[in-house]
Amino acid sequence: MEVKGDIKDRGKIKWTAMMLPEHLAELRDWHAEDELDPKPELNEDDMQLLQEELEIAFMKRTDAVITTWRAGKKDTYIGKIVRLDPAQQTISVDGPFGKDYILVGDIINVRTI
Repeated sequence: MEVKGDIKDRGKIKWTAMMLPEHLAELRDWHAEDELDPKPELNEDDMQLLQEELEIAFMKRTDAVITTWRAGKKDTYIGKIVRLDPAQQTISVDGPFGKDYILVGDIINVRTI
């Protein structure tokens, strides 16, 4: 006797056909939320260390690895910090793919290379 598919697959197909498009959209959003990284909690000491690392990388003109968190996703930038702009709360990083502007509030980790 040959079995086509799994028993669980049959139930999934059965219930999916009965769902409204709005339900499917909500389920997709729900699954997308599960893939998001929670924002790390930074205390005053962590913020002070970030500031010191940024200043060291800027003054010495060394490459830095900067990790940011925005809207549930972590991004990593690598390059030299060429400008610190306290008025706009941004830094400029000259990396291998061009210049990037990063908001200081999004930075969660800085490491000099």
